[in-house]
Amino acid sequence: MGLSAAAPLWGPPGLLLTIALHPALSLRPAKASAPPHRDYCVLGAGPAGLQMAYFLQRAGRDYAVFERAPEPGSFFTRYPRHRKLISINKRYTGKVNAEFNLRHDWNSLLSHDPRLLFRHYSRAYFPDAGDMVRYLRDFADRLRLHVLYNTTIAHVTLDKDPRAWNGHYFILTDQKGQAYRCSVLLVATGLSVPNQVDFPGSEYAEGYESVSVDPMDFVGQNVLILGRGNSAFETAENIFDVTNFIHMLSRSRVRLSWATHYVGDLRAINNGLLDTYQLKSLDGLLESDLTNLALVKDREGRFHVTLKYLLEETNQTADAITLPQDDNDNFAMRDAYDRVIRCLGWNFDFSIFNKSLRLSSGGEFSKKYPLVKASYESKGSRGLFVLGTASHSVDYRKSAGGFIHGFRYTVRAVHRLLEHRHHGVPWPSTEHPITQLTSSIVRRVNEASGLYQMFTVLADVVLLKEGATAFEYLEEFPMQMLAQLETITGRSAKHGLFVINMEYGRNFSGPDKDVFFYDRSVGHIEDAWQSNFLHPVIYYYRHLPTEQEVRFRPADWPLPRPTAIHHIVEDFLTDWTAPVGHILPLRRFLENCLDTDLRSFYAESCFLFALTRQKQPPFCQQGYLRMQGLVGNERLRQHGVESGLLRDYAAVGKHRKDSTRQPRDREPTGRPRAPEPPAQAFNHDKEEL
Repeated sequence: MGLSAAAPLWGPPGLLLTIALHPALSLRPAKASAPPHRDYCVLGAGPAGLQMAYFLQRAGRDYAVFERAPEPGSFFTRYPRHRKLISINKRYTGKVNAEFNLRHDWNSLLSHDPRLLFRHYSRAYFPDAGDMVRYLRDFADRLRLHVLYNTTIAHVTLDKDPRAWNGHYFILTDQKGQAYRCSVLLVATGLSVPNQVDFPGSEYAEGYESVSVDPMDFVGQNVLILGRGNSAFETAENIFDVTNFIHMLSRSRVRLSWATHYVGDLRAINNGLLDTYQLKSLDGLLESDLTNLALVKDREGRFHVTLKYLLEETNQTADAITLPQDDNDNFAMRDAYDRVIRCLGWNFDFSIFNKSLRLSSGGEFSKKYPLVKASYESKGSRGLFVLGTASHSVDYRKSAGGFIHGFRYTVRAVHRLLEHRHHGVPWPSTEHPITQLTSSIVRRVNEASGLYQMFTVLADVVLLKEGATAFEYLEEFPMQMLAQLETITGRSAKHGLFVINMEYGRNFSGPDKDVFFYDRSVGHIEDAWQSNFLHPVIYYYRHLPTEQEVRFRPADWPLPRPTAIHHIVEDFLTDWTAPVGHILPLRRFLENCLDTDLRSFYAESCFLFALTRQKQPPFCQQGYLRMQGLVGNERLRQHGVESGLLRDYAAVGKHRKDSTRQPRDREPTGRPRAPEPPAQAFNHDKEEL
């Protein structure tokens, strides 16, 4: 049956999307065997899937979430294996601003309900994974999200159909053979397939996903761990006090998150083995490409490491195979191991997706992540979006898009894109007079969590109005889609724009750099561009950059070369509110770009400008010359008098009045004497910088 006649899973079908996506629905009779239709289908009820479901529900859209488990967040029922999350739950910041506090809350999803903040579910800085399961369950239940549990989608394919907005529908088939038809598919299945490296003897390795978590199972053993990420170190941390020794083997050197600024690298909470290695307590780290090695099992069931080419040269028995120590008696891995554990991370599960969806190119990197654009839409299938951890290819090793505190914002960006594409709802924005430009930017860089967490990926965009008398402010737009901003947002960028982004310094980290070097901090305003730590960077463009300019931007630049660029000097407290150190240089930069004066003035100054200049500062144009905001107040008048900026007209008037006062307080007519007009000293209550 067609969309208009299909029995809905919940409530009425999406009528607005029916019109937008199926304009030719009535041109031919509906088929009785057509599967149930949803405008939006979400695969997976993990954090990303629930976050998208929340936005779709708040917008009143027709959607369904498909989840194979009996409850949401099934990944966290098993992982991490040792149950401690490495996403921080900082409950105290000294601030009451909810948006600012989300900067340091890495577990909460976005919602209108203050009860659904993770701080109410755990007091631990690094919470237990069980708390996340409980939180996600409440998130889905309290918000009444439309989730089909115990529904395993076994196959996803395309159904070509000219009635569809993009020429095809997505057909999802579950484990019972029930099919569902979707106009837009949102994949939030995460990374669930353990990564494996194929080498001789790799079958002897136990996987992180199944190895015992009881330390008593490793007492007095020699253990080899393949891998060098958080799962590998988490495993070592659990057992290194009962083993003889642990060796960790990987092709890359250890990357510490505090050095790389990447939350996916090794976190301090897991790196105890680095101490035991560097302090010579038997444990150790080794570098080698796993594909060059081989594992050989001896008669006693212990494992020896050899080289792959030595194994290929002979057909001898296991006990007679040549080992590296036969030629080099100082070979580092000459001792046999009792256990070998594989901790090599996770890959996306491509198995349920038909090749017609073209989610993978077959390249090495695309074995881990689906191919997506900077808008998180599939490169191979229009209308298919990848959300959450699986979308991390957009900012891999650059930002936090693979983690809850990052992808809660990228999911919102995708929803805003869909709202405009299918429902004609422009990207949310606020419009302000140009005099509020400095304060608007200062507020966002000091409060916004999305900018802070998704640095170099999501940016705020200021669109100037004609004559630069006003501006529109758009929040958290995908920077790499800047050339398509007008198409994606429904907003106009004809008169220039500013892009507000957060960045680390380009020279702050690297293999040969000490991130704790003595003079790492930049404190002088003139050196702001050399700031190493996270700080705001403002790009100004007279015209919207083109696709070609974005694609061929300079190396290591998040955006094409702008007309002008401004770095706000880094601040130890990440508090960019210093009048001289932060706000004044920013205001002057904005003024230079706009060729105007953004300060606030007294009414007398505006009057003088009107007499002496052809072009008035925007503050005066929008206030004094339009007869707005000329009401004075006693506090500002008194401040002006005490500072010597104004004459005390009230005192002068009182003196004159006293010297000419008549015996009576009434005029001869008997009417009350008219009061003298108050001094109009100020335009309005704004500080002048």
